[in-house]
Amino acid sequence: SWAVFNFGVIQKTKISGLETNGHTALGALMGGLEKVGPIHETIELGAKAFLKAEYTICAIFLLCFALLLLVLNALGSSFGDAALTSIAFLAGGFTSVASGLSGMMVAVNANARTTVAAASEPTGKLTEAFKVAFRAGAVMGHALCGMGIGVLVVLLLAYKSLPRFEDPASWNVMMDCVAGFGLGGSSVALFGRVGGGIYTKAADVGADLVGKVVHGLEEDDPKNPATIADNVGDNVGDVAGMGADLFGSFAESTCAALVIGTTSKDLVAAGWGAVLFPVSISSVGVLVCLACSFLATDVKPVQGFKDVEPALKLQLISTTALAVPAVFACAAFLLPESFEMVSVTAGTKSVPWYGAAFCAAAGALGGLLIGLVTEFYTSHSFEPVKELAHACKQGAAVNLIYGLALGYKSAIIPVFALAVIVFVAFAIADLYGVALAALGMLSTLATGLTIDGYGPVTDNAGGIAEMAQLPEQVREKTDCLDAAGNTTAAIGKGFAIGSAALVSLGLYGA
Repeated sequence: SWAVFNFGVIQKTKISGLETNGHTALGALMGGLEKVGPIHETIELGAKAFLKAEYTICAIFLLCFALLLLVLNALGSSFGDAALTSIAFLAGGFTSVASGLSGMMVAVNANARTTVAAASEPTGKLTEAFKVAFRAGAVMGHALCGMGIGVLVVLLLAYKSLPRFEDPASWNVMMDCVAGFGLGGSSVALFGRVGGGIYTKAADVGADLVGKVVHGLEEDDPKNPATIADNVGDNVGDVAGMGADLFGSFAESTCAALVIGTTSKDLVAAGWGAVLFPVSISSVGVLVCLACSFLATDVKPVQGFKDVEPALKLQLISTTALAVPAVFACAAFLLPESFEMVSVTAGTKSVPWYGAAFCAAAGALGGLLIGLVTEFYTSHSFEPVKELAHACKQGAAVNLIYGLALGYKSAIIPVFALAVIVFVAFAIADLYGVALAALGMLSTLATGLTIDGYGPVTDNAGGIAEMAQLPEQVREKTDCLDAAGNTTAAIGKGFAIGSAALVSLGLYGA
């Protein structure tokens, strides 16, 4: 419902039938703004064509692989369990498809509206343009999380109601069947992230080669038809692709924690609420992200150029700061005082309720650290990017070497952070703790996807402003928004890689 509300607010910014209403500055731009609608429709047409081609292949793959799962699982277990696994696989796959589809279409819907909002505001003011782009990201983030949690919970309740799983002692088998949900989400992520990423970079480089290198045109020049493919690609890779990637990590980490959790007799004896503690981490995270989004749109809205990056950084910090105590509250309410977990090394391990909460909190704080380090190395406000820009004056070779060196250097702190998270979580709760740490890192997934989806929307807005030949001050506004968007896109990749590393370890226990 929050995603639908934000989508409704975005629609209030019109891209056709614009009226000046005495707005002198807007009246002077009407000639350029009339071109925005047709350009937006062309980008939308390209996005729909790509999605139709990609998701047709995804649907065929999902159906064929579900049949293969049915056959292979039926050979190793009962046909009924095999069928439930295949159903969960299809549910995860098609939920990921729906999430990527909705997110990308909202991003395409909002890009031209961001351009119009930027053109409609006085010089140096970015409030409405930022809100449109931010709300577009929020639609994607909250829709994906809402659909993911909702479908998973419905699946769990449906399976639990079956006579086969009335006895709590059989819940571990039920969770094995539900694990297909995570596999389905990850399968679509392979197409979305790899296939979409290749398209994105091919379109981007192709547009630059034919425009900048061959004909000496500016980026997004209307004389270059490849700019449409470039703008479509921004949405394909950073919205649909990243959304599918993070949905896969969320689904896999949740399923891994559920499977490992049901191996503990104490958790099963404590009841359904204790078993679903991993799901509660994601659920409370969505509520926290919803509350914190008001900071960017109402409490402390962006006014000028200098406010954009701090507003996005505040989202990361505030959501993590609220998510940690919320996770402890869920653990205190749902988990028993302590419970025994079967260790992968030897024997069992006693885990207090606050130990499980601490594992999730370690993941959340580690994700924040990775995000802040990523921002330091990719934001134009800090020295690394300024030094790299200065190195460009020495030529392409120095730029390439310096950029690679910065990239390698930026990975040092995140790698050590992940190592510490794994060590602490494993020491407290074995692989169950590692899976909880992955969920903790993804507890602020709605906000992570919001600021990640914000990036391609503002990038497209700048491209549309250039193609519509709007005045330079409009492009300056969109460039300012886009500069922060490039940083948030990098932060999103950091979350995806970090959570995937933790999920891969957690899956060993599942």
